Order: sequence, then C-alpha cells, then structure tokens
Amino acid sequence: MDYNGSGVSVLSLPHRGKDFDNILAESKQLVRELCGLNNDYEILWMHGGGRLQFAMIPMNFLGEGDTAGYIDSGAWAADAIKHAEYYGKVQVLCSSKQDNYQHLPEWPENISPELAYLHMTTNNTIYGTQWQDVPPATVPVVADMSSDIFSKKINYTNCSVFYAVAQKNIGPAGTTLVVLRKDMLQRAKRSLPPMMSYAEHVAKNSVLNTPPVFAIYVSMLMLRWIKAKGIAAIEEENKIKAGLLYDEVARNSLFSSTVKKEHRSLMNVCFNAVDDKTEKLFLDFCEECGIVNIKGHRSTGGFRASIYNAVTVEDVKYVVAAMQEFELNNKQ
Repeated sequence: MDYNGSGVSVLSLPHRGKDFDNILAESKQLVRELCGLNNDYEILWMHGGGRLQFAMIPMNFLGEGDTAGYIDSGAWAADAIKHAEYYGKVQVLCSSKQDNYQHLPEWPENISPELAYLHMTTNNTIYGTQWQDVPPATVPVVADMSSDIFSKKINYTNCSVFYAVAQKNIGPAGTTLVVLRKDMLQRAKRSLPPMMSYAEHVAKNSVLNTPPVFAIYVSMLMLRWIKAKGIAAIEEENKIKAGLLYDEVARNSLFSSTVKKEHRSLMNVCFNAVDDKTEKLFLDFCEECGIVNIKGHRSTGGFRASIYNAVTVEDVKYVVAAMQEFELNNKQ
C-alpha cells in the first residue's frame, strides 16, 4: 500500500515514473536470466493475451505472398492458424486433429527454408499434450509457451519469438510476455499502426501506451520466486505431481487416460470417467472435498487437473486421496 516509500499503492504508480521503470527493468532481467538469453533478444510486456499475438505475428512477419508453417496440435494452434490466414498463406506442416488432438503429430521433416516462420504451441491445455522441447529448425521458430513457460528446462534460444500469457505460470491475467530475437524486427512485412508493430513496442520499452502496471509487478514477484526456487527444482516437482496423478488414473478402475504416455503434459493432466454417471458423481464429490476447477474443457468433457508451478505436491496428493476414496465408495 506504500510502494517503496512512495506514499502510494503499487496500484497508483505512474507508469512513466522511476518506480515502474525499475519494475520493468527487473522483470525483464529476470526473464533474460531464467531463459538463458543474451542481448540478442528483446523482452516486452504487452496487452491482449494470446489471441493478439496470433494476429500480430503474421501482421509483422508474414507478407501477402509469403507462406508460414504451423504445427496443428490443438485448439489454440488451430486458432493461431485462422488468424494467420488473414495475412498470408499458411501451410499446416502436421496435425493430430483427426484424432481429436489426443496425441502430438509427428514433427515435420524437410521443412522448406522458404517459410517465413514455423509456429508451434508447446503445451496443449485442453487435451493434455506437451512437446518435450523446442526442436531447432532452418526457419525462425515462433512458440506459444503460454501454459508451460518456466515449468521445466527449455532451450529458448531455438526460438526466434516466444510468448506466454501471464495467467498460468507467470502472474495474474492482464499482461503477456513476448520475447523476440532482434533480427526479427528487420523482417517486418508491412506498414502497421504503432500498437500492432513489435518494433514500435520495443522502441518505447513496453510503454507505447499505458501498461498493466499491477500485472507486471506481480509477475516480477513470481519471477523472483521462480529464480529463488530454481527451474531444475520446479521441473522435478512438476514431474512428481504429474506422476502421482497419471499413476492414480492408471490404477483407479473408475478413470482412464487417452493421451499417449510419451506425449503427456506436466501442466494439464486430462482423464475421463468410465461413464457419464461416474463423471457427474466425481464432480459432485470433488466439490464436497473442496477441489475446484477440475472439470474438463467443454469441448472434451472429462476432467483436467491443471497443476501449474504454484500447485504443490501436497495439493496433488490430496486429489489422489480423493480419487482413491471415491473409488472405494463407488466401484460397484
């Protein structure tokens, strides 16, 4: 309520004042350290969530006569494809849509060096699939890391651009992290209004317009927490959490998983009940136990346990114990 002895709350900080300048600088330096980036990259805090990035990426980097390659691995990847088609040609390099995205598609071979860029979604929240890393490519790789950034070791330098909405592992909704290699700014394909231009946002140090001060401030606090804990420790904890849930789904007679083991997400554990009646009973039981937001996405049904970095091992053990108790009471 009295930020840094200023006499005002962090909610009232002027966005062009010294205190917010320091918040911006520290938050960007923390991102640089956590991602292992040198000064070849620019770091931005932006508005608009992932969907604005779906549009800005082709606006900036896909000319009308150019073709971009997209990996179609889930609903968000498919939405990114739709946005890109407004601005240029899109080549879907591989897709698992035919199987309702229950697995990752095979990574494409012989990627054309003529592509403007290759776009991928590293983790698919709705279906519970995740790429283990970002493969290197002969064209610029653009990665949507909204739901698994800072969850494990990733080779961020294989990306020319990566972005992530804040409300999974970074902080509260209201801001989006965007990281671009500086040479991408020379690839701008069209004249754009300043708000749609990455180069303009870089030139104005994320303060082209009034930034979401509070969301960036809380994100800075979370980045401090991530650095103090360490990515290696966070990854190990995430593996333990996911392992506990996947093992219980496999053991429990009332649940099943349709995701291939090698493609399973550490962030979103998706599973089904044996029938609709059991699904409803388990949702009611979870509510009684104080377990919230475990219902699966409306397009898939079933259950989705989103176990982002802030969820503890003890939290997951509590869910596992509830699943075991539910089976004991309902397996007949």
